[in-house]
Amino acid sequence: MQLSDLPSGGGSTPSIKFIEELAIIITAKNLTPTMMSQDFLKFSGIVPQNWQLAQQPILNPNLAQLNFQNGVSITAQPGTLSLSESLNNKTLQELSIAPIARQYVEKLPHAEYQGFSLNPKIVVPIPDNPAAIRYYFTQSLLNQGSWQDIGRGLIQANINLLYQLEKCQLSISISQATLQAPQQNPLFAVLFAGNFNYNVVANNQQQTINHLAQAIHSWQDDFKTFREIVSYKFLEQSYLLQPIPESMIFPMNTL
Repeated sequence: MQLSDLPSGGGSTPSIKFIEELAIIITAKNLTPTMMSQDFLKFSGIVPQNWQLAQQPILNPNLAQLNFQNGVSITAQPGTLSLSESLNNKTLQELSIAPIARQYVEKLPHAEYQGFSLNPKIVVPIPDNPAAIRYYFTQSLLNQGSWQDIGRGLIQANINLLYQLEKCQLSISISQATLQAPQQNPLFAVLFAGNFNYNVVANNQQQTINHLAQAIHSWQDDFKTFREIVSYKFLEQSYLLQPIPESMIFPMNTL
């Protein structure tokens, strides 16, 4: 995946290279995986006719999975449709999964929709000093305490946060990650995974469809909000961007 520059706040924070992915999750009572064939998606106009599969699709009563050459992945399980896409060199306007989600809802309005979530991910690789990741968790995100002084010390931490926004709930999970490319050494990173969770259920089908359409329409604003939160709230002036004390520098265990 292509690395991009994460914007900095206040003009004082250097940019960091990062990786972005986006997923849209739609839940519906009458959604079955066997409906998600390539022929159905193309003939109904949900995906363009010229899209080509990157590999053989999976299609059975419990799982449908189609991976396209442009980086779009469509996965269906009973009651759940997941659309995912990596940004790579794409702009937000060039991403395809939101238009696909809109087309799906328009073509299948009677699916008894139950929920919608936008799930962005930002991966921040730290190639020069993996000890910075541990220091970031223990010194920037968490308060010092004796709970850190167990055995040889804390090796790994995951943090889950839940916020109430004006129009939906936002959960953010922050965890350590390892990126592995063929013929290359592992690259340690911090993963920020977001979930904008919308309540779309209403008094009747048309209201539910309207709420779902509004949630899909908000995807760019939500994604930009997540970018800003990660950049300005979690990374600006963080220990990921500062020199690490000598006492903290030691080989990290494999994550």
